Amino acid sequence: MPVSPPLVTPPSSAPATSSKQRARLKLPSPPNFSGEWSSRRAFLNSCTLYLRLAPEQFTCNEEKIFWTLAFFKDGRAAKWSKNLFYQEVDTGIFPIQSWVDFEQQFRSQFFPVNAEANAINTLKGSSYYQGVTNFIRPYLHQFSIDSHGLNGYGKPLKRPFDQY
Repeated sequence: MPVSPPLVTPPSSAPATSSKQRARLKLPSPPNFSGEWSSRRAFLNSCTLYLRLAPEQFTCNEEKIFWTLAFFKDGRAAKWSKNLFYQEVDTGIFPIQSWVDFEQQFRSQFFPVNAEANAINTLKGSSYYQGVTNFIRPYLHQFSIDSHGLNGYGKPLKRPFDQY
């Protein structure tokens, strides 16, 4: 009796795809940034994440910085970006030379100087908590989210409500 060929082919010893053929992640672009306090942390995190996950798309720091500034469409952010380019025209050198320098200048422009004091004053004020329920846990949880890392470097605030 003739032997029929196997229905299942044995696995090959070579990998199915090489690292160069591997499917690339489809990353969303960061949202436009206007300089609003409420979106500064998410914007910076989104840009940093994109730069880390797709480093091959940027050959130098200048490309990273210009790509990020392309999302500064209006408001304080657009004014700051425009000022940077005016400085370049005046001096012949773009004023930010590295991604680390960009992050530092971004924080100095868009993170409040007295963020800790502002957050503590907000917590102590009666207008912060205007919820429907009388539960304090959701209020403190939201405050913790709002106040974490206000200084721009991830340093959590001291717990001002412990004194009460």
